[in-house]
Amino acid sequence: MTWARAVCTGLWGFVVGDDWRTALGVVMALAVTAILADAGIAAWWVMLPAVIGLLACSIRRASRGATRLR
Repeated sequence: MTWARAVCTGLWGFVVGDDWRTALGVVMALAVTAILADAGIAAWWVMLPAVIGLLACSIRRASRGATRLR
């Protein structure tokens, strides 16, 4: 494996990890924040509900998976 491929694989594993849905949600929240900020709208508040919502969804998915394993 080349050095560049190892770095890309490690970066992918760090950013995406076990849950690609959460990583996608963070990217979408950042995009919405950037669009609103570019339009001149105060966008600092976008990340707070996004993080809370993504965390709640992630915990719900994890708890469903834990009950299936029993």
